[in-house]
Amino acid sequence: MIKSELIAKLAAENPHLTQKDVERVVGVILDSMTQALEDGGRVELRGFGAFSVRGRPARAGRNPRTGETVSVRAKAVPFFKSGKELRERLNAD
Repeated sequence: MIKSELIAKLAAENPHLTQKDVERVVGVILDSMTQALEDGGRVELRGFGAFSVRGRPARAGRNPRTGETVSVRAKAVPFFKSGKELRERLNAD
């Protein structure tokens, strides 16, 4: 599911809201989550999972085309850990 499909589904399930209102709400939620991660925080959605930021140290990498060694700087990457309820639903028989 992509963002536009999510907006369309929410708008269809909530006819009292316009598509533009739903789009604004989804945008605010995602922007708030992004801002929390930028600030080094954590976003937890009960039953779904938790988003956090993990650091990766600088390292020596390799250019696959030339085989030349290049330095890769340290960076922060998003990390998602699924919640217990989500894992159970995915693994239900």
